[in-house]
Amino acid sequence: MGSRFAACRAAVYNRFTVREDSSFEADDAFSSSEKLDRILFSLKDDEPLRRALQDLRASVAEEEETIAEARQTLEKMEQIIKKVTSPANRIGTYLGSPNKETAQIVVGGSDYYCNVDPRIPAARLKKGVRVLVNEAYVIVGDLGYDTAGPVTKITEIIGGERLRVGSEHGMQSLVLQRSADLMKRNLKVGDEVRVDANFRVALEVLDRPHSEDHFLDTVPELPWEKVGGQQEALRAIQDAIELPLLHPGLFARFQHATPKGFLLYGPPGCGKTLIGKATAYNLTAKLKQETGEEMSEYFMHIKGPEILNMWVGESERMVREIFATAREKRKEGFMPFLFIDEAESILGTRRASRYSNILSTLVPMFCTEMDGIDSLNEVVIILASNRADLIDPAILRPGRIDRKIKVNRPDKDAAREIYKIYLARDLPYEPALVRDKGGVPEAIDYLVGKAIDLQFSHREENRFLEVLLRSGRKDILYRGDLVSGALIASVVERAKSFAIKRAIATLQEEGISESDVRLSLEAEYAENDIFPPTDITEDWLKLIDYDSENVVKVSPIRPGPKPRAASPVI
Repeated sequence: MGSRFAACRAAVYNRFTVREDSSFEADDAFSSSEKLDRILFSLKDDEPLRRALQDLRASVAEEEETIAEARQTLEKMEQIIKKVTSPANRIGTYLGSPNKETAQIVVGGSDYYCNVDPRIPAARLKKGVRVLVNEAYVIVGDLGYDTAGPVTKITEIIGGERLRVGSEHGMQSLVLQRSADLMKRNLKVGDEVRVDANFRVALEVLDRPHSEDHFLDTVPELPWEKVGGQQEALRAIQDAIELPLLHPGLFARFQHATPKGFLLYGPPGCGKTLIGKATAYNLTAKLKQETGEEMSEYFMHIKGPEILNMWVGESERMVREIFATAREKRKEGFMPFLFIDEAESILGTRRASRYSNILSTLVPMFCTEMDGIDSLNEVVIILASNRADLIDPAILRPGRIDRKIKVNRPDKDAAREIYKIYLARDLPYEPALVRDKGGVPEAIDYLVGKAIDLQFSHREENRFLEVLLRSGRKDILYRGDLVSGALIASVVERAKSFAIKRAIATLQEEGISESDVRLSLEAEYAENDIFPPTDITEDWLKLIDYDSENVVKVSPIRPGPKPRAASPVI
């Protein structure tokens, strides 16, 4: 077979390659199988060599296929070897471009001036993005912003391009550049930012876990007339906040300082929060009237326990952020009011509190922030407390909390005024009652008078507390001695509930009746939801208007079973 193929090759060579002008001369552009195809195409069908050339062509094609597969395998192996032996590309942070052809980057904490691959437009690179750097420190890729990294808090805004961060969680204070996307952001102290791995650029502002709006409370339209039974307290606040706004020249002439803050103290449920909101509404209205500037109140209602935190420095940080937020809102055109409820829980005497370790630094921090505000023009601070005697004296000294205003329990006249606020004229009243009394106003007066008589009379059923004093005197407090605005509101709501249930049961037009008011009063004191359920004196001291040092014991008077009527003697 081999001799036959050799003879074929020789014959083909002698026939087609000896002529210089032949079109079938060997050409490197064709493979062996293609050359054989051309020869076979030129032969006649009865050519003796045709069969031998066909066999030779099949053999050559098989060999070429084997060689092609071997070449592909070698190329793949060369690529793999090149990948595993080539050095790794580094990842850096782009900081800027001194000129069109050079870029400043930081890699592993070290700065470099390097070239940029012409295929990457240097003008499109943003400050803070990750860049791919080869072994020659040439930027060969743009990886965009990193999606992870350390988080820290801004402690100072330095110009328009730099931020100071750190000073907490063991981290040293650093100055960072803003990334391209943060150049126009309105950043403020306390914001959390994500930083690149090299701690050079602030990349992203993170939403606060506890946004400043967490403390925001809505202030309804609340003129002074809607706060009933507290004329003396309202008059003191009006004199303190409205007179400086109405007569600024006179105050300047006398060099009279305006107060920085107020303390509203008294029993719970008597309107301290309501007075705080009324102060916010009316002071803002006066400012709008005097200055002609459009503004609205920003009422931050902060409960004392919300600030206390077991982690060191966290409570102080929250105080700083609260005051920083208030100042920022003032710059935005709002009138911020900082209303701190249960102030004794966070501003209490540092030795007496069970949180003494926290309060030993929290109270000085609060004092420092108060010393740095402008009276009535930047932030208005209002504290509310049931136990003003437990608040640290450093907070209550003149120059910080300048006005201490007592919010008393309503007497008969004040309670009558509060009842008339809640028993509005547009409520439905029992038709027979309205008809008998000659109109809705007269029916309301009648219901209010009945409620006052039932609540303030010194009947046996109204005996409520027994207070033992150090002098040995024993006082008896009746239901009328523990009246509050919240209790009156609850009584009216219960009366409405009774009237609604009766209307549903009878399917007739019903309204609030005298029996509804009487039953609601009895139910309110019987369920005793707003009073302490125990005999602990400390709990009752928040409700009674006694000096805590003079009280030895407070004992609730619980009604016993009514005596049965004597059986008739037969």
